[in-house]
Amino acid sequence: MHPRRGVDMNRITGHYVSTPYGEEEVQAFVPRPLPPDPPLRFDLTLINALNDAANALGRLDGAAPLLQNEGLLLYSYIRKEAVLSSQIEGTQSTLSNLMSYEIDEATGVPFDDVIEVSNYVRAFDHARGQMASPDGLPLCNRLLRAIHEILLTGTRGAAKLPGEFRKSQNWIGGRRPGEAHYVPPPHEQAAEAISELEKYLHAEDGLPPLVRAGLAHVQFETIHPFLDGNGRVGRMLILLILLDRGAITTPALYLSLYLKQERSRYYELLDAVRTRGDWEEWLLFFLDAVTVAANSAVETARRIAEVTDRDLARVQQAAHTTSSTLRVLRALGERPVTNINRIADQTGLSRPTVATALSRLCRLGVAREVTGRARDRVFVYTEYLDILSEDTEPL
Repeated sequence: MHPRRGVDMNRITGHYVSTPYGEEEVQAFVPRPLPPDPPLRFDLTLINALNDAANALGRLDGAAPLLQNEGLLLYSYIRKEAVLSSQIEGTQSTLSNLMSYEIDEATGVPFDDVIEVSNYVRAFDHARGQMASPDGLPLCNRLLRAIHEILLTGTRGAAKLPGEFRKSQNWIGGRRPGEAHYVPPPHEQAAEAISELEKYLHAEDGLPPLVRAGLAHVQFETIHPFLDGNGRVGRMLILLILLDRGAITTPALYLSLYLKQERSRYYELLDAVRTRGDWEEWLLFFLDAVTVAANSAVETARRIAEVTDRDLARVQQAAHTTSSTLRVLRALGERPVTNINRIADQTGLSRPTVATALSRLCRLGVAREVTGRARDRVFVYTEYLDILSEDTEPL
């Protein structure tokens, strides 16, 4: 963590307004539009942190060839980010739970938790597809509302206006606004503030994409425009801005791992921006988070590549290995939690052939059957999933 620097006490990040809630009057915070005024102070510490983060993202963008399959990187890492981001909000689902759910298997955790994580994957895929399509939506409030609708549909938040900005007061912490840790702007001012944020997403202010992503994340969290799901949308917004601005081409950054591990500091610095205008200290934390997360993701890709290369060589050298066994192994490398039917569809092999190959891989210690059933069995690429699942246990 970088050392704390002085704060520009002349920087005002917003103002408080008195708003009624039931029989009490509460003080709600209305943020000023971005960028910060006075402008950010880019001293050597902040410049070095920015360079470190940008270099780490460059290494991560180059990590896909390690796995010889960019789709595998995206499949795995997006799901890891979905699990971690949802865990910050209190879900108990794990990466294995999510991958099991995706092949229609029971998970052993509350069903709503797995749905919420699965919805995150669907929402991100939808947003990325829209932004990449000439006929799709750009990064805008309409797209954020679409993301929100997908996130909340069929979950415990389904009654909290999926796909709509709030029309009532919300708050963070406590049972009512009067005892809350933080009260976002009233919904009328929130509507204006989120409109200003949308303008900022498309404006040009000369700031690097990483800085813009860090600023926009805090602004979104401060506005808290939805009744539920703000944290997940706000964290997803970081990746979408980096994609939109060309800072990354492969959204394989599971930033929520760092935010989960440092969540007390994370919330403290969000407050510091609102109360003291300390954008620089927040950006140092945010850029550290990007650097650590990107380097961790590169190391994970390297370790997975070593495992898959080693196992491929080991299976090739084993007695009675057939080409179908190698095809099944490669299929496991693309979907580390799967079943016979999925691999058969994936490879075009018959189900008996797949079953025979999986049995051989289990005997070699590469795969493991996890249900103990005679039918509808589920197989896991053990070491691959172990590496990917590190640090994804619920809080």
